[in-house]
Amino acid sequence: MEANRERFLEELFGLIRIPSVSADPERKEAMMRATEYLRDNLLASGADRAEVIPTQGHPVVYAEKILDPALPTVLVYGHYDVQPAEPLELWESDPFEPVVRDGKIYARGADDDKGQMFMHVKAFEAMVRTGTLPCNVKFMIEGEEEIGSPSLKQFCLDHREKLAADVILISDTTMIAPDIPSITVGLRGLAYMEVEVTGPNRDLHSGLYGGAVMNPANALAKMIAALTDDDHRITIPGFYDDVLEVSPEERAEMARAPFDPEAFRKSIGIPEEVGEKGYTTPERVGIRPSLDVNGIWSGYTGEGAKTVLPAKAHAKISMRLVPNQRSEKIARLFTEHFPTLAPKGVTVEVKYLHGGEGYVSPITSVEYRAAARAIETTFGKPPVPVRSGGSIPIVAVFEEVLGIKSILMGFGLDDDAIHSPNENFPLFNFYKGIETIPWFYHYYREMKVEK
Repeated sequence: MEANRERFLEELFGLIRIPSVSADPERKEAMMRATEYLRDNLLASGADRAEVIPTQGHPVVYAEKILDPALPTVLVYGHYDVQPAEPLELWESDPFEPVVRDGKIYARGADDDKGQMFMHVKAFEAMVRTGTLPCNVKFMIEGEEEIGSPSLKQFCLDHREKLAADVILISDTTMIAPDIPSITVGLRGLAYMEVEVTGPNRDLHSGLYGGAVMNPANALAKMIAALTDDDHRITIPGFYDDVLEVSPEERAEMARAPFDPEAFRKSIGIPEEVGEKGYTTPERVGIRPSLDVNGIWSGYTGEGAKTVLPAKAHAKISMRLVPNQRSEKIARLFTEHFPTLAPKGVTVEVKYLHGGEGYVSPITSVEYRAAARAIETTFGKPPVPVRSGGSIPIVAVFEEVLGIKSILMGFGLDDDAIHSPNENFPLFNFYKGIETIPWFYHYYREMKVEK
């Protein structure tokens, strides 16, 4: 790899320079350019075939190299689409012109997910060029992850045979620190709701009507407050019925991950942490469900004063779910319960906007053990298994549709500012990923054959 470091980086820069923002209809041509760039690079890297396959939305790039059908097959998943770069004025450099500062690549997509996905392409090339590729490889690189992957489930259904594999390998997550490697073994699911509380048929003068008419904003505030109790447990009936309690042994293993409460508080500017009673802060965001208001609006919010009693109040509410909770069931429970919290004088409408399921990967599996040995080989210490508070709903879809477990071997860091201005990715992590990935293939074939 040493002889190709600069070329690998420049090829990544070529991909980053393409503004493949899936949420922007005006970027459709850029999205297509990104697929063609990846297709050509995969072919040049040693794929036997690579193609751009249309979907109902943005295309998927598929490539493969089949050495022997009897060998294990690794399906690499990634995405070439990125978040919008706005607000542009907060970037220190052009978001689509990558630069290296202080040992980090700064650009939109540097980490999420172009940088991490491209590590797999270059690791694949290195194995092909040196004759050390031990497994069959397939690539599925989509263009809609940042908008919820709406077309990918159908793509998997339509191409189930083409996508047949033994494991899905993904780098779209983080590790604790460069000197504290980790593997994400769990993701939370999601149920995302929007609520509307309606009172009078128009905005009213708060002096003439205040005290005689139920204010929808006041009502909504009380209803939201009633969704959790003093111990920060969610009060929706049946909400915890399907929650699987994590064993004391796994909680102890997860606790190996260092956590500094003071540094955590300082990093986000809060006086103290709060959360469900009986759990640590890392556990609250990793193995327990949560409910949060993501947005709330009503009445007059402009400059100065306007004495208005609003006709409507709205909120967006997300519930992060743990494995075994089903998003559609939780959405139904919320939809049934929330209107019962309403006081007299208002009506309530609840909408389920979208959701997805949680995911857990056993740390005893061959796939996890191969990833752990690969990381220990290059980092010099075993990784810590981590349950992430975030959601990648498509991972649960892969298991449902393709029947394949995924390994989330991410190399990003929490401070890489993904989705934010000045997104970045350390050069150390980029190159360490390219170094580590071939070891996963090596150990995976070794363990699968032994098994």
